[in-house]
Amino acid sequence: MLRIGEKQELIIIKKVDFGVYLAEKEGSDDKVLLPKKQVPEDAGIGDKLTVFLYKDSDDRLIATTRTPKLMLGQVNMLKVNDVGKIGAFMDWGLEKDVLLPFREQTRKVKKDENVLCALYVDKSGRLAVTMNVYEFLRTDSPYHKEDRVRGTVYETSSNFGLFVAVDDIFSALIPKKELYGDIKIGDEITARVIDVREDGKLTLSVREKAYLQIDSDAQIILEKMEKNGKVLPFTDKADPQLIRDEMSMSKNEFKRAIGHLLKEGKIEIGENEIRMI
Repeated sequence: MLRIGEKQELIIIKKVDFGVYLAEKEGSDDKVLLPKKQVPEDAGIGDKLTVFLYKDSDDRLIATTRTPKLMLGQVNMLKVNDVGKIGAFMDWGLEKDVLLPFREQTRKVKKDENVLCALYVDKSGRLAVTMNVYEFLRTDSPYHKEDRVRGTVYETSSNFGLFVAVDDIFSALIPKKELYGDIKIGDEITARVIDVREDGKLTLSVREKAYLQIDSDAQIILEKMEKNGKVLPFTDKADPQLIRDEMSMSKNEFKRAIGHLLKEGKIEIGENEIRMI
């Protein structure tokens, strides 16, 4: 069976002026064309070739000896060559670009940017890519708790946090409570593994351990106060969501940093505000 989106070893069963026809075995009616310019010079009937199968511009199954940047079910970064009426056209290493339909985009993409994508077969039997890569990511990463990892953010959730593809292939999540700063879809981040779940998925944090994070958080608070006339219009008794929205910290992290600044004599705490000394 000829399998679209995969590499296969096939046999040359027929030569024509414009290339050769390949099949799984001699005499098979299920065959595919390998264009002449990709046929090895010394290739003959009965020879085996490893090829990748996809559909050409006329929607015909075609073979190529070139290796695309991703195969069926795989995830990789692809460059946007152009954006048209039906979606974006992505460079995947073959002559014909692969389509990223608008409905498969988790955000609007622009020409020349790199986007994390997975290859799939659409309802019409054509190959296409999607930015919804969750189901394609692997859960067999080599990482352990406290390892540092690099990944690409591919989805955001107001309920759960940020979904990340570690090394662009492994499934991970940064929970809301572990978020810090303004991180968006498409951003590359470095993070710390805080848990490896039973299903193999990673839980990450972009924050350091508490005792390492205090100095950084304290500096952020001071910078915020400098921009606001050396005052914060709330204290560590404020609503946790207000603290998270304003400072990108949990209430406990904020309280630890405030305590640190207070101990160093850099601030004073009033009833409803904090002031720099």
